[in-house]
This record gives sequence, structure tokens and C-alpha cells, in this order.
Amino acid sequence: MRMAGGRLPGRKRRPSMQVHDPAGSDAVSTSRNAGPLRRQRGVTLIEQIMVFAIITVLLGIATPPLRQLLGRNALRVAQTDFIAALHHAREAAVMSGKRTLFCPSRDGSRCSGGAQWESGWLLGRDGDGDDQPDDRPLHVGSGYDGKLIIRSSNGRQQVRFRPDGSAGGSNITLLFCQPSNAKDALTVAVSIAGRVRGAPANAAQIASCAQLN
Repeated sequence: MRMAGGRLPGRKRRPSMQVHDPAGSDAVSTSRNAGPLRRQRGVTLIEQIMVFAIITVLLGIATPPLRQLLGRNALRVAQTDFIAALHHAREAAVMSGKRTLFCPSRDGSRCSGGAQWESGWLLGRDGDGDDQPDDRPLHVGSGYDGKLIIRSSNGRQQVRFRPDGSAGGSNITLLFCQPSNAKDALTVAVSIAGRVRGAPANAAQIASCAQLN
């Protein structure tokens, strides 16, 4: 149905704003119902400082327990290394029929003497009884220096396993200490019969560790 004048009924067209290009180009139409511009919010310097302070506090709280955890793990690893090496030395003596040494070593080729074991150790056959390996050592170990303090008791400088599996001399105890934290100390004991046993340090041994730190 046509209205007078020939126009169809419909919504009235909203007027639009004409924005003229300063360079003289055609007018650009801008709708009036365009939404408002959103403001972009950045991070202020004060907020960055606060975040950094919170992270610093959290790290300060977490660092001591983490250091103690790593120290206890280093003690357990060293204790396990020594127990395995002592079992291997005893087995080597029984299988070969020759006396086998387990001793501290600084260079990985000869027994160094003394009661300090953190520089390393070796095990080797000692057929001539001179308290040194006959040839090249069967096994060597190191990596404790600067991390742990390892001492043998009663001035014992080495463990000598005989072909029957016994250990000559007297009982020996190796004490494993963590610098600045004596309470977590561990031990490895070797009896005259050649039995090897690991255990936590007792009160007297912990006191010895505290004196070594």
C-alpha cells in the first residue's frame, strides 16, 4: 500500500554527523550510537614493588627448609654410597681370596691415610698387605668435599676385609655430618665380623659433628 507522495511507511532515519576530512576528502559518516571508549589500565610502579616484596618474603620463608631438605638428601646419598662400596669390598675379598681395602683417597689411586673421607675413597685388592691397592683400584668415589664432613672413628684409617668376609682390627664407624646442621648426622658401622650397618647418629655422635662444624 503506497502512501501519498509514493513513499513507503517505515522508521525515521536517524541523522548522522558529517566529519569533514581536513585534507578535503569526502565526508566520513559517524554513527551517534557508537559505544564509549574503554580505558586501558596498566600496572603502576607501586604495584610492581609490592609484588616483588611479596615474592622476596615467600622466598625467605621457603629457602631454609629447602636447604635443610637438600642437606639431608646429600647425607643419605653419601651413606648409601659408602654402604654399597663396603658390601662390594667384602664380596671382592671373598670371591678373590685376597684381602681387600676400603680407604680414604685424595687422588683416586692410593690410600691417603688419616680419618678424613670427604675428599673421596677407593677400594682395591691388597695381596701383599702393604695397605695400598696392588694395581688399579676396583672402584673409586668422590664428590663430598665442600658439602659434607665424613670422619672415621678411633683413628681407623681404612677397612680391611679378609677372604672369610671379616674385617680385621676393631669395629669402625664412619660419621657423616652436614655443615652447620649436626642434628641430621648419619653413620655407617662395620663390625669385626664384617657386617655393615647404616643408622642415624646418636647424641654423642651429633655432639662430635657439632664440634667439627
